Amino acid sequence: MMSSTLAYADLPLTVEDLITDKGKVKLEMSFSYANSNLQGVATAEPITIQTGETSFVTLPALVGDGQKNNDTMVATLGLRYGITGKAEAYTRASFLYTETRTNNLGSLSGDTDSRFADAWVGINYQFKQDNDTPALLGFTEVALREKYTKDSRSLKSWMAGITAYKAIDPIVFSLTAGYRLNQHRQDGNVNLKPGNLLFLNPSVAFAVNDRITLTTGSQWTSRHADRFGGKAQSFRRTSTDLLMGVGYGISKKSTLNFTFKQNASGQDGADLRLTYLHTF
Repeated sequence: MMSSTLAYADLPLTVEDLITDKGKVKLEMSFSYANSNLQGVATAEPITIQTGETSFVTLPALVGDGQKNNDTMVATLGLRYGITGKAEAYTRASFLYTETRTNNLGSLSGDTDSRFADAWVGINYQFKQDNDTPALLGFTEVALREKYTKDSRSLKSWMAGITAYKAIDPIVFSLTAGYRLNQHRQDGNVNLKPGNLLFLNPSVAFAVNDRITLTTGSQWTSRHADRFGGKAQSFRRTSTDLLMGVGYGISKKSTLNFTFKQNASGQDGADLRLTYLHTF
């Protein structure tokens, strides 16, 4: 990283954002947009929208023949608090709006839905710093509340994972892996179990200057089928996505990140995500 009295960070923005300093509070706001197109299916896989580096919102499976085109927007508000120099606690809540257009043998229809999606609480912890070997961080979180088609439930979904990174100024190599465990829950009269999710996200960040960071990488996911009443709605699916992003240091306390995710194999669709982070 070039030396400058105006520099806001000694490493790319993505690394600076990993752990909140002790006693500090960070406000995190994000807006995500996803588009998907499904055709010629009897049971469509749930639509998963990524709202953060390790957070996802999933819409229930859609049932029916024909062609479906879906737009989904998710707004997420979160707070992060530095407990120690190595640990932070965080919470977030997401709200979604979705519009689905269906063409079933020439019969056109549409549907919209806007509602609370979910709320989570978790902890990030840095096990080791970046020195001769890569830095290692871990995270775990639990869903305080999740909204389904008819009901809401608490403490039925969990996520845990690790992030390893190595900074070779001005480049940072990182790898994040996570696993989301979904337990059985009741939605109306139906016993529902959303499919468990595993993801791997290798990426590279390049600090162009003291304010701008460019990122690129890929994300591989494996998602088990949802189960309704004990019956699987499909089969386990894998997919690979390409990721590109840019981070901008607005000031010493504020950063703005834009991420674009394009599916390369496994399913059709693309995600856009804009994230604002401010430290108090």
